Amino acid sequence: MLDRLRAMELFLSISKTESFSETSRQFGVSATSVSRMITEFESELNVKLLSRSTRQVVLTEAGQEYARHLEVILWNINEAHRNITEIRSAPKGTLRVHSRMMFGLGVLPPLVAAFRQQYPDIHIELVLSEAKTDLRRNNFDIDFRISPPVEAGLKRRILFKSERYLVASPAYLAKHAAPTTPADIAEHECLAYLLPGDQYCWRFKQGETLEEVQIKPRHVTNNGVALLELAQLSEGVALLDDYTVHNHIARGSLVRIFPDYLITNTTFEEGMYATILDTAMIPVKIRLFLDFVASHVSGTALRFTAYGKGTQAEGD
Repeated sequence: MLDRLRAMELFLSISKTESFSETSRQFGVSATSVSRMITEFESELNVKLLSRSTRQVVLTEAGQEYARHLEVILWNINEAHRNITEIRSAPKGTLRVHSRMMFGLGVLPPLVAAFRQQYPDIHIELVLSEAKTDLRRNNFDIDFRISPPVEAGLKRRILFKSERYLVASPAYLAKHAAPTTPADIAEHECLAYLLPGDQYCWRFKQGETLEEVQIKPRHVTNNGVALLELAQLSEGVALLDDYTVHNHIARGSLVRIFPDYLITNTTFEEGMYATILDTAMIPVKIRLFLDFVASHVSGTALRFTAYGKGTQAEGD
């Protein structure tokens, strides 16, 4: 069984490196031994996995399909070994976390610091971007997303549902007549989040009535933090997640427009979702961090107080 497992590992490495010599270097064995083990493995399977030449190694169609399955199988085996080790010892290791920018900047840093006080041997790598990530391919343990995952092989944990608020600064509204109907927004300086395509549309829902308003943005950015800053600088009207502007509205530095409407630039079903790989056992370090984050942000009251703690994200 161990020889078969090693053959699987060698084959998967070759599928990625396309090189017997590179695989032999990574595993500390001779290229001849690698070649012999793969040949024996193909004989056992009675399937040709690789096409070899003096210049390159190419996977056959069967080899490509087998490599896809092996990546999942070997990942699960390695996770099982790590879980057993973690269960028998104090939680430790590196936890790689990916997050959307505003949640990652405004919520996670103080939670990471507090988590370290409880679990000093768990080291967190926090990577922020505005795009979702491929957990397995990019080797992340957790991805904090604003919409639920649709890919196969993932599971989600919802931290909270949220709305989007249309906001502007008092100074901006002093210079521009406040809109009285959704259609009036088209005449305003709008600050839009960058989405595919060249058309920008905000959708307004009141009861069963849905109205879509095409806008021509004054500024466009792919970063929610930049939108928030531009709104505070009186550059225009911005559409932002409720928990990121709640405190600004409470202290009067931003004003909410159309509070009787649900407003979005995508869908009305969004929030914050912790996305992880769907495995039989959730690694201890992942479970501990998710439970810790959820205890500080889940629910309306907590999500409105979590943003900006211990940071300058609110411009204080």
